[in-house]
Amino acid sequence: MKARAIVAWNVRRIRVDRGISQEQLAYDSNTDRSYMGAVERQDANPSIDLLDRVAETLGVHLVAREELWL
Repeated sequence: MKARAIVAWNVRRIRVDRGISQEQLAYDSNTDRSYMGAVERQDANPSIDLLDRVAETLGVHLVAREELWL
């Protein structure tokens, strides 16, 4: 599975599990609702900054585990 697909799947899964609407997630993470929809449909390539805000809004860590990349 490609990174964009993993991000899209996780954002939607966690958002739905938390009972947060796409509109509320977009508002709370300071982005447009239509762009958030594009992220969930794999039509957008979100920045690291946006992913950081989304993760904070959803109450999860951006990285599942820390690794050193050389």
